[in-house]
Amino acid sequence: MRHQIAAANWKMNLTYKQGKILLDEIMNKQIALEPHKKAIFAVPFPYLRMAKKKIKDRENYSIAAQNCHHLKSGAYTGEVSAEMIKSVGVGFVIIGHSERRQYFNETDALLSEKVNIAIDHHLTPIFCCGESLPIRESGKENEFVAGQLKNSLFHLPAEQIQKIVVAYEPIWAIGTGKTASSQQAQDMHAWLRSVIAKQYGQPVADTISILYGGSVKGSNAVEIFSQPDVDGGLVGGASLNGEEFAAIIRALK
Repeated sequence: MRHQIAAANWKMNLTYKQGKILLDEIMNKQIALEPHKKAIFAVPFPYLRMAKKKIKDRENYSIAAQNCHHLKSGAYTGEVSAEMIKSVGVGFVIIGHSERRQYFNETDALLSEKVNIAIDHHLTPIFCCGESLPIRESGKENEFVAGQLKNSLFHLPAEQIQKIVVAYEPIWAIGTGKTASSQQAQDMHAWLRSVIAKQYGQPVADTISILYGGSVKGSNAVEIFSQPDVDGGLVGGASLNGEEFAAIIRALK
């Protein structure tokens, strides 16, 4: 069975003390995870080692960085490399989040380089894709999201593409007042898997976890995660609440 993943993306939120309290709250719930399930916490860079210590004795709990630079090292003040992330014992990194694309102008070509450097340093990329409201309303969402995969991932050989976790973000349903249904999530996830299958074959596509990143909450996680091609969620706001994120972890199928 594909890995079923509840990934928390704290973004630029919480102080160091607040982060410790939140992780303690979730860890104290003693949620045991079967081998095919994972809980991942993508925390701000200053909290990586603290978070790593908080989950160190917990099976199938992991820490992720929220970004990395596309080069190994150099005179790039304020940036963090994949090598640095790996050196503190972190195994995952989010690449291509919609906010990075929008606010920092990250292109498909740049993200392709970030994917490469992450894999070279034995990090698992959580690669984000998704369409805006104008693209959804134009009916070109499938073509657009397929292009994101092709431009940033399809240079990889089959053995490396299987190391990627894909996260679909329906940007049009975040902060717009519009709602994406569980069926809409399933439809896009099935489409993404078919695009991967066309390039690499169905057996490879069936091994890749595809997460949903559209306002997952404790109240809707079971319904969303029950869809056959939805393998968990990349969770923003609800991941900052211990009760909410614990419910999301428990909702993994």
